[in-house]
Amino acid sequence: MKRTTWLFGAFLLTVLASCAREADLVVYCALDQEFAEPMIRRYEKESGLTVRAEFDIEANKTVGLVQRLREESKRPRCDVFWNNETAHSARLAQDGFLARYASPNAAAIPTHFKDADAQWTGFAARARILIVNTDLADPKSITSMWDVVDPKWAGKVAMARPLTGTTLTHMAALYTVLGDAKAEEYVTRVHELGKSGALQLANGNATVARMVSEGKVAFGWTDTDDFAVQLEKGAHVAAVYPDADGVGTLLIPNSIVVLKDAPHAENARRFVDWVLRPETEKELAFARSAQIPVRADVPRPPSVVTADQFKAMTVDFRAVGAQLEARAEHFKQLFLD
Repeated sequence: MKRTTWLFGAFLLTVLASCAREADLVVYCALDQEFAEPMIRRYEKESGLTVRAEFDIEANKTVGLVQRLREESKRPRCDVFWNNETAHSARLAQDGFLARYASPNAAAIPTHFKDADAQWTGFAARARILIVNTDLADPKSITSMWDVVDPKWAGKVAMARPLTGTTLTHMAALYTVLGDAKAEEYVTRVHELGKSGALQLANGNATVARMVSEGKVAFGWTDTDDFAVQLEKGAHVAAVYPDADGVGTLLIPNSIVVLKDAPHAENARRFVDWVLRPETEKELAFARSAQIPVRADVPRPPSVVTADQFKAMTVDFRAVGAQLEARAEHFKQLFLD
């Protein structure tokens, strides 16, 4: 019996080792699996390479894969990290986990969506918007981030706790754009209103979008992909791209990186080139996620905005990344008390 068990264990280890050797490329991907996996499998067919893709789960909101990359840094398993945000990629670069690679297919991507040291490249963005239930509020009366904390909307507005995902990135970015004092004022007011119940704090942006579409609140912070889902369902909702007269609307692009000491570095660069083609941005724009191409000339459906339809916030993602850990700890102290 013991020998049988030992033989089975040895066989299993051999199979697992064989599977590991078979992969020509390992990709960790934080973009929703339903959008990314068909593209990755198509790349396999086109390239002839075998790709092992590992996806994040919704509850981790990118953080799980980032933590894995850090833990595996001494013996890297991953070649490419396809992140659905940018601040975490910038932080990985600053901490020395990423290789430099300037893809020729990134030449037309605006400079502010690329790392100055070519360690990450942004593409296909989501915007941080206010989703408004048009049966409960006039979208024209809601124009600014400060409407979220306006007493006149007490009990009628929602946002996700800024602990993970794009809400964490958004609130952290405000400190670099507004300055520490003004950003802290905003976050403190969100915290206080949340404790009193005047602002409903949810567990994620998709939840906020559902709350608004179901009429539980009049409006709230969410991302354009979550808004697109509710719009597709026929909900009476509108998107407000806030602060046209102020700091503007935050765009958070996907980002793609090659890991330092990637086991399959050449294959990693080939995959990055493939992902950064305009065709990828077009596909994600026409998908249910309705992501916003960062290149102005990439085709998109009428429902996906162009750069001249709103004012984009000017953000230094390197600065946001540098402060992200400290901001996250501060928000935990506020919102988990």
